[in-house]
Amino acid sequence: MKLTTKDTKTSKKLLYTSVYDKLYKMIINGEYPLNSKLPSEPELAKTFGVSRMTLRQALALLQDDGLVKNVRGKGNFIISPEKYTQRDFLELIGNPIYKCHTEKIDDIEFVFRLELDSDYTKQVLEKDSTAVVACERYYKSKNKVLAYAFTFISVETIKEMEIDLNNESKLLDFLEKKSYEISESSILEIKHSSAGNSLNPKYKLVGGNQCDLILETLYANDYSPPILFNKYYIPSQYSTFKIKARKKE
Repeated sequence: MKLTTKDTKTSKKLLYTSVYDKLYKMIINGEYPLNSKLPSEPELAKTFGVSRMTLRQALALLQDDGLVKNVRGKGNFIISPEKYTQRDFLELIGNPIYKCHTEKIDDIEFVFRLELDSDYTKQVLEKDSTAVVACERYYKSKNKVLAYAFTFISVETIKEMEIDLNNESKLLDFLEKKSYEISESSILEIKHSSAGNSLNPKYKLVGGNQCDLILETLYANDYSPPILFNKYYIPSQYSTFKIKARKKE
């Protein structure tokens, strides 16, 4: 097959890569300080002599690097990549909201209800239950709902763990912390979902039309059914996944 060096797609890629390199250097050198707002897209495009589409491709790379964050209706802001490196990796057992969400969660609104066992709960909890507790958590940052979690836990597990359903704070603490502390293993499945907002009649997630969905099953040991089953919805614009891979022994 004959190859030529003149290729419009390659030239276009080199163009936005060049803009990316220049912006990256300017950010690292402090020309655009931390938390400052970048000039508007038309201004930046004019500065670099490129189209807005080419500029957006460069900005998308900087967003992937964790150096730039786009706030809808406000513009692009310089952020610190340190906020990502200080988080635990996904292969460690723990609430994925605090590993994968780029924003600081400062409040959780929590509701729960009792439901009858169903074919679905039998499947995800891997056992029959007399009833299940369905829990909903709305994760907030600066009064905005930025993530949502739905949990199924059997009433048998509730009794075994001596959780008083009249004590909401104790149940929430179990979901947020204790369940991870007593787990020996977990299974995570990550998918893309466009159902983040359709599930929440009470609140609308910011960016909830496009979410990363984490299905999580927690196990206390290798021979018992799961402790619980979680579904975490994180808007894609706020999610980042970090996994430390190791060489197979």
